[in-house]
Amino acid sequence: MSRQAVPAAARAQAEARLGVKFADPALLALALIHSSYPNENPGAGADCNERLEFLGDAFVNLVVARRLYEEARGASEGELTARRSAVVRWETLAGAASRLGLGELLVMGRGEEAGGGRERASNLAGAFEAVVGAVLLDGGYSKARAFVLRCLRDEIESALSSEPPKDPKSRLQELLQSTGREPPRYDTVSTEDAGGASSFAAQVSAGGRVLGEGAGRRKVDAERAAAASALERLEGDGA
Repeated sequence: MSRQAVPAAARAQAEARLGVKFADPALLALALIHSSYPNENPGAGADCNERLEFLGDAFVNLVVARRLYEEARGASEGELTARRSAVVRWETLAGAASRLGLGELLVMGRGEEAGGGRERASNLAGAFEAVVGAVLLDGGYSKARAFVLRCLRDEIESALSSEPPKDPKSRLQELLQSTGREPPRYDTVSTEDAGGASSFAAQVSAGGRVLGEGAGRRKVDAERAAAASALERLEGDGA
């Protein structure tokens, strides 16, 4: 890992927002470097946060899954999976990152920033996961677990107190069947894999007509996002 110098004022600001004190400031700095920065500045010797994002992604899933397992004792595996998916998704993690002000702290290339990169959900979610990975390496399991539970407290409580949402792919299939249409078909239209952080883009169609598009870290997440987009469009049109 390239050791990045962190100005004391910037470090103090970031730690205050996160509510976490870092023993190794280089981990905090690395967590806030978007891949566009080293891409635009190859001579700067900077790494990016994608490896930390990979680690944080796995840890967030573990922490949320454990809390749901402990609290939703009567829930089946399918219900737990649906509840976890409602918490651990780009939009939710991006919301947590926004509350922490991570978009303003990200170090990114000029092109990415000019294109609205500080507000992009995928960048914010990735930054949140990278920070989680940094907290885990710097302070250990308990400290990182407390950080995740604090940042996602409301979303976890909502997932525990409400009915588990039905998978959008199932809802779309039911809607199309109820109106006598062909079943949905899902196609992966693009994939990216950088530094262990994969992403997929998918579209769903029926009867030769594209109904929706979506993106996600996993293929199934991209398909669910595409189905949700199709549902929003069809229900908005009165199906």
